[in-house]
Amino acid sequence: MTLPDPISARSAWWEPANHADRRPFLMGRNAVQTALRGFFGASDFVEVDTATLQVSPGNETHLHAFATEAVAMDGGRAPLYLHTSPEFAAKKLLAAGESRIFTFAHVYRNRERGPIHHPEFTMLEWYRVGEPYDRLMADCADILRLAAETTGIRHFAYRGMQADPFAEPERLTLADAFDRYAGIDLLSSVAASGETDRDGLAAALVAAGMRVSEDDTWPDLFSKVLVDRIEPHLGQGRATILCEYPISEAALARPSPRDPRVAERFELYACGVELANAFGELTDAGEQRRRFEHDMAEKARIYGETYPLDEDFLDALTIMPEASGAALGFDRLAMLATGASRIEQVMWAPVAEAFS
Repeated sequence: MTLPDPISARSAWWEPANHADRRPFLMGRNAVQTALRGFFGASDFVEVDTATLQVSPGNETHLHAFATEAVAMDGGRAPLYLHTSPEFAAKKLLAAGESRIFTFAHVYRNRERGPIHHPEFTMLEWYRVGEPYDRLMADCADILRLAAETTGIRHFAYRGMQADPFAEPERLTLADAFDRYAGIDLLSSVAASGETDRDGLAAALVAAGMRVSEDDTWPDLFSKVLVDRIEPHLGQGRATILCEYPISEAALARPSPRDPRVAERFELYACGVELANAFGELTDAGEQRRRFEHDMAEKARIYGETYPLDEDFLDALTIMPEASGAALGFDRLAMLATGASRIEQVMWAPVAEAFS
């Protein structure tokens, strides 16, 4: 079931005929959300509700927030942001004593709109205290199966790719993915300290027939390979769990005890669509501050802006227990589970187009 045109302000999603076309997708979305609430409830998770307004929207270089301000009774003003993730607030709840939590949070990201991107969307996040991040991989497999069972779909499909949601996901390290799809030895450009060798990776890209610019940084080169050579192959036939990201590409994840060059981070893909991002959570407040400051320096260099650090969050990390957490784009999951072709089809009230 597909719509002939994207739902936008100009095509009036609220017109009865358009709403009637979208309603089966929306009811499928609701059914999946209800099933997931049951899934987490059966495992003794507590559903929490985090505030949208935060002093910091997050501190990753390439995430862009919506800014606003609070006005006090005396007229004083202070900047606030719509959060890009409920992560900071959720981890404060872990510090407070919660051990298994989940949330369906509306989150906001600027500079994002397309078939699978929307400036406001729903993030499903869940956290397990005292459990390894491998346990989240099992959760992801269970969630894919449950979503498909709930809507009665046998295969996920998107843009010519199919994935069996009932098959066990493939586990693929970044190092293996770079070797398999690009013929590049990724970890030869990463030191045990986490420092990266830009020139070494650049030479490997050139040898693989890829274009390199003088101003490309190591993260730029990493992203080129990931986007151009690797992601188009992920989640074909069955879901893919892409794991063990280099430390520099996992700002909130702890180092792997197996290899200090990589972090306990994985992403879940189906049909070439990134669905989830998960971490073994970093709880070293000093290291987290260093990473945030580095990323904000990069943001200033590239975009000419920065976001403040959430000092409460950094304080909370000093007493937060060891934990693992995952963030899943719920609207994208709803798309695959209902056969929708655009993210607006599974959103009850899409955001109006600001530009035309």
